[in-house]
Amino acid sequence: MPDLLYSFEGCILDCSRGTLTAETGEVALRPKSLEVLRFLIENAGRLVSRDDLLKAVWPDVIVTEESLTQCVSEVRNALGDPGQRIIKTVPKRGYVFAVPVNSELHGGREAAPSPRSAPRVLDDPSIAVLPFANLSGDTSQEYLSDGITEDIINGLSYFSDLAVIARSSSFSYKGRAIDVREVGLQLGVRYIVEGSVRRMGDRIRITAELVDAQSGVRRWAERFDRALGDIFAIQDEITHSIVRIVVAHLGNAEGERVSQKPPSSWTAYDLLMRGNQALQAYEQSWEPNHLYKARGHFAEAHKSDPDNARICAMLGYTYARAHADPTIPELGDAGVLKHGYELLSKAVGLDANLPLPRALLGWTLSWLREPDAAVREYEIALALNPNFWDWRFAGVLVYAGAASRALDVVQAHVRSDPFHPPHVHAHQGHALYTLRRYVEAVTPLRESIRRGPQVLLGHVWLAATLIRLGQRAEAREIIAEVLNRAPNMVTRWTAPALYRNPQDSEHMIEALREAGFS
Repeated sequence: MPDLLYSFEGCILDCSRGTLTAETGEVALRPKSLEVLRFLIENAGRLVSRDDLLKAVWPDVIVTEESLTQCVSEVRNALGDPGQRIIKTVPKRGYVFAVPVNSELHGGREAAPSPRSAPRVLDDPSIAVLPFANLSGDTSQEYLSDGITEDIINGLSYFSDLAVIARSSSFSYKGRAIDVREVGLQLGVRYIVEGSVRRMGDRIRITAELVDAQSGVRRWAERFDRALGDIFAIQDEITHSIVRIVVAHLGNAEGERVSQKPPSSWTAYDLLMRGNQALQAYEQSWEPNHLYKARGHFAEAHKSDPDNARICAMLGYTYARAHADPTIPELGDAGVLKHGYELLSKAVGLDANLPLPRALLGWTLSWLREPDAAVREYEIALALNPNFWDWRFAGVLVYAGAASRALDVVQAHVRSDPFHPPHVHAHQGHALYTLRRYVEAVTPLRESIRRGPQVLLGHVWLAATLIRLGQRAEAREIIAEVLNRAPNMVTRWTAPALYRNPQDSEHMIEALREAGFS
């Protein structure tokens, strides 16, 4: 596969030649020091533990941490970084490569977008809401602070004059001590929202503050002590307070669009947040029990508030997702998919102006082999909220025969969500494979597997790509492992039948068959 050129601070790391070049010329570095630098750059903006570095650079050798320390010191000397501005040491934890990085493939082609490359600050007013701290003294209440954070993100995203960083990127900072100026640089935003949540019996205290990410100056702060039943009003108040400060000229129409119908009771809201927490655990593990746990919470919430579109949509999604995912016993069950479709259609009927139900309905329509209707629902969702992004859209476009557009969607998603989920890379690789750009497809597919080994589709599409590149042995090893983890895929996985174009379907099936997927 092609090698990358990484550029930063006037330096270029050429991975194919194994050289580091500064403005004064080529810099001498030992091979292991170059590997340490490359690994840190590939994870720019993220904390890299010493153990991860040792495993990556010395995979089959037992060495002391002193070897790593010497390499890091050599790299810092080469970069002229005695003050640790570029490579920061996090005491007792590891290192962070803390400056922006650009990457490109040899030959001038742009590389797969990297979530670890710090983006430039957006021209429009931009904001990231970091996970509110749980101060309840009870880890079981974590879902509450996470849910409130996510709802504030969702509320802010409705203001078209405000660019809002997606949940997955904001939550990459959960539990970490941060410098708001560094976070602003890493996410490319001008403002940061921080806060905390403390539940005390039937009351709740929420604190929130808005910080200028470039200067570190606090622009607004407030504390809300209310009964639990007032939580929706608190969220609206926080959202509108932030917007009034950040967006100078906010139109009335935008203010109205943020007023989604909240759940009608604390019980329904509590169950919704518990379900969201379980669903996040599922996305990170692909363990079926997490999906079923989420379904149970959403079902109880739906009973409590049957007319809430968001709850109805999330419940429907757990059924459609179960039909599609290889690790779920309901894989390929047409009845499960139909039930999910019915619930999602109901959710859109309950609130036609809410983007999430439309997007999830679009994804489900793709599995029902209605590509035009699927794409249309996503387009409506994006028209309703320009800040709304869903990683599934790229996959829907590939199956609909629009792989080139899928790549554009990936690029836009990566910008709004710098620490996007690994699924994004899998769909990018799938799009490149469909376009017969096999060499380029390898990079994002391997990145998907590195960041999300549980995402089996990344493995499947990489195997097909390797077959096209003549690397049959590795492809067959990958498929053997996939079928060991999900043996039902051969007989019950319907994805190869989703392609609008029969030649795209045969193009994939033929390669998978040669890799042993039969």
